[in-house]
Amino acid sequence: MVDRVVEEAGGPPGFPLLGDSNFSVIDRYGVRNPELFNDRKVPYPAVYIINRSGTVTWKFLNTDASIRAENEDILKALGQIKDK
Repeated sequence: MVDRVVEEAGGPPGFPLLGDSNFSVIDRYGVRNPELFNDRKVPYPAVYIINRSGTVTWKFLNTDASIRAENEDILKALGQIKDK
């Protein structure tokens, strides 16, 4: 994901991204999809935007692994963060 963002934006994002390739975070919070998708276990599609104060300001979670958050929606939510 980060590689794709860097390639498409021409540089790293100005905020941290969490990559959870070993599922340790999603297992802690119980959001791993118990169903197989394309013959493999995958997490539920989820995006959480957390401000500098630690408050979740926007989230997307779907139990259908084929439905993902739209980039436009994520960018709009990022633009609405009012951190000081």
